[in-house]
Amino acid sequence: DLSRLLGRYLAKLSSSGSISEEEACERLRGLAQRQVQICKRNLEVMEAVRGGARLAIHECQHQFRNRRWNCSTLETQHILGRVVTQGTREAAFVYAISSASVAFEVTRACSSGDLQKCGCDRNVHGPGPDGFQWSGCSDNIAYGVAFSASFVDVRERGKGSSSSRALMNLHNNEAGRKAILNNMRVECKCHGVSGSCEVKTCWKAMPQFRKVGNILKEKFDGATEVEQRKVGTSRVLMPRNPQFKPHTDEDLVYLDPSPDFCDRDARSGVLGTAGRLCNRTSKAIDGCELMCCGRGFRTEQVEVVDRCSCRFHWCCYVRCKQCRRTAETHACR
Repeated sequence: DLSRLLGRYLAKLSSSGSISEEEACERLRGLAQRQVQICKRNLEVMEAVRGGARLAIHECQHQFRNRRWNCSTLETQHILGRVVTQGTREAAFVYAISSASVAFEVTRACSSGDLQKCGCDRNVHGPGPDGFQWSGCSDNIAYGVAFSASFVDVRERGKGSSSSRALMNLHNNEAGRKAILNNMRVECKCHGVSGSCEVKTCWKAMPQFRKVGNILKEKFDGATEVEQRKVGTSRVLMPRNPQFKPHTDEDLVYLDPSPDFCDRDARSGVLGTAGRLCNRTSKAIDGCELMCCGRGFRTEQVEVVDRCSCRFHWCCYVRCKQCRRTAETHACR
């Protein structure tokens, strides 16, 4: 099952050494064979792909830090547990953020001049719509998205590409890339005497990746449960509930309901919530009642060290004192 490779692919890429020789591609056991071939042909790009794997894990853990499933990495080849091998909404998010992060890091490498195969987007030039001039280094998002599509999607294409899970993964991969494409921003710089804006040059830039993560987390919260149906000669994903409006290319879709993530289950890679910190006063998912699944929680007094009484010294540093205080922490039983 090609979808099982994602966890191993993230694990190997995020922790691997330098990918500067073709033999290194062979050692990345999480890659599908066609990805190994792409790796060998694009060695200089693989450092950006590895950065994308790290970025995906980091952003996933940030977005889910207050939920029962917190995108924990496991010391196994299935770095995110078997959660990503099931057709859940969590898997939908992981695929989307992984596809987006590869596109993001490859595009950034292009703009930074790190790659010989690409550079700034030279198609953005001439006068702009509001009297400014397109200039500077516009992010070459077209190259980043194209590479992400060829490298990330190849696991789902070919044999079995019409399966429900392959269709789900391909859809969510594309939704991840669209979270960047549809949120490109315009950055500008003024030129003139004493900071006047006699001439204004602008360029297109990617959004901050945290914004991409926020967008995809919102899509996760509103994800659509789908099933495969045959329309003419094609197999497509449609909402399982016919009363729901069809999803768009930007939405996340999933096939299977999620487990409750309350109890540790080594077989499925679920760590459970025992020992997780919770918010005693919150009624949301980070609150002790929901986070601890009704098992209760322990309260401890801990000493916290904060920086305080900070003063700026000329020139140019800030010196602070260390202040100690006692705080309560609450952890699930």
